[in-house]
Amino acid sequence: MPAVSEISPAGPPEVVWFKRDLRVEDHTALAHATAAGPVLCVYAVELDYWRQPGTSDRQWQFVHECLLSLDAQLKSLGTALEIHVVPVIQMLDALHLRLGPFTLHSHQETGGLWTYARDRAVAAWCRDHGVRWHEYPQNGVVRPVSRRGRRFKEHWDAWATAPLAHLPTQPLWLGPASGRTVSLLPTAVKADPFPCAGRQRGGLQPARDLLDSFLAGRGQDYGAHMSAPATAEQGCSRLSPHIAHGSLSLRQIAQTALQAREAAPRAHWHRQLGSYVTRLWWHCYALQVLENQPAMERQALVPEMEQLSRPMDRARFDAWRLGRTGWPMVDACMRFLHHQGWLNFRMRAMLVTVATHTLSLPWRPVADWLAQLFVDFEPGIHYTQMQMHSCMAASPVLRLYNPVTQARELDPNGKFVRRWVPELRAVPDDWIVMPWAMPATARHRWGLMGSDDYPAPRVDFEQVHRSVKAEIAALRSSLDLQPAPGFNERPRQTARAQRTARGLQQGEAKLPAQLSLF
Repeated sequence: MPAVSEISPAGPPEVVWFKRDLRVEDHTALAHATAAGPVLCVYAVELDYWRQPGTSDRQWQFVHECLLSLDAQLKSLGTALEIHVVPVIQMLDALHLRLGPFTLHSHQETGGLWTYARDRAVAAWCRDHGVRWHEYPQNGVVRPVSRRGRRFKEHWDAWATAPLAHLPTQPLWLGPASGRTVSLLPTAVKADPFPCAGRQRGGLQPARDLLDSFLAGRGQDYGAHMSAPATAEQGCSRLSPHIAHGSLSLRQIAQTALQAREAAPRAHWHRQLGSYVTRLWWHCYALQVLENQPAMERQALVPEMEQLSRPMDRARFDAWRLGRTGWPMVDACMRFLHHQGWLNFRMRAMLVTVATHTLSLPWRPVADWLAQLFVDFEPGIHYTQMQMHSCMAASPVLRLYNPVTQARELDPNGKFVRRWVPELRAVPDDWIVMPWAMPATARHRWGLMGSDDYPAPRVDFEQVHRSVKAEIAALRSSLDLQPAPGFNERPRQTARAQRTARGLQQGEAKLPAQLSLF
């Protein structure tokens, strides 16, 4: 049994501050701390963070479960997690008063502006108090990016295949202060606008179960199943909330998937696993983009794109956020997200483009609303995709999702729509994607007498899309706008034409037209 003590003569205390890395395995900060001296493991519940617009109780409930799991993992090693329900600076003050000089260890966090400001305050506190703070990179993100010295993919491949971090065989622990146990964790941190009965469960075992089932066969048709919301629910790995909150390390997931890929007996499964690992590095690349440009949470990366006319229309915004736009596939996806706290990437992109282009809503309230609904909210993913799909990054690829086309391609029999938009349950297949086009007699027959039953769309999306394309093209041309760094995609047609002209060389990598991150 590892030793547990109060302030120990073995050396000054090593304090490990857990953040969005709620695990013991492959935890670089914990491994370094336990190699250096007696270790105290702490976590701060920062209630001010949970007051931010992109946070929610559904996220906290997942984190709460991860913290209970982390505490159980630490207890199996001979210690426990010390909980503070105060701002981090107050926690550090209390620790310094109790422990005297100590060394602080944590992972770097690529988060939003609030956590960025919090970490700067922690750095200042450490300087003022003579405390050394060791921050360790995670997810292949490099801070500052100038240290990378090579292309991100090359750097990530080396990071992803590096040995996992392990603890020494006989770590020395400092026991938590009396009463500072996980019993202090709040049962709730705020009131959510919708219950999330379908939310995934947090913690190490649910994460392992998901990874095992995905690699055991659930992911066999990953590429074919990722786009449609009904098939993505089972066909995607569903590990995104565990990656976001760190109940498994992304490197563990990558290495396990790579090992399965090498052992894959069939070419098809080998390709599916390769596609999945590629999306893991795209995930990390998006985090690196936010690391390099943290202001994108509130500012357009190309400020001139804010000249697009996007006034706040409360009626349109409410119709979109409540799943009452009149476009069945859009409404089904929004209601599914209300209930599940998760949605596959393509449908997330559709919700964003419908809001910011089809309904001409401003991108910031759209970003805040979606962020709080995602249990797997990851700022690096969320804000890079918001910038891309709202066109605030001036990407040369403009994505406009036709809600009728998406429904016909991804839910041809209307099963998903009927499940989540029960008002349309009786509507026949011929009308399920465009119920507003039904004659009045048909609407009456199928129980859609008025807008209270199911509304008609507020705009003609085909007409709006033509106007949006012209508006964006004119703005780009008149101001000679260039894409923001990291968003200079090549249009798919141009890339295909170039490949056709020169011929595909064996082994040539195709450029992704879109980041499918989930």
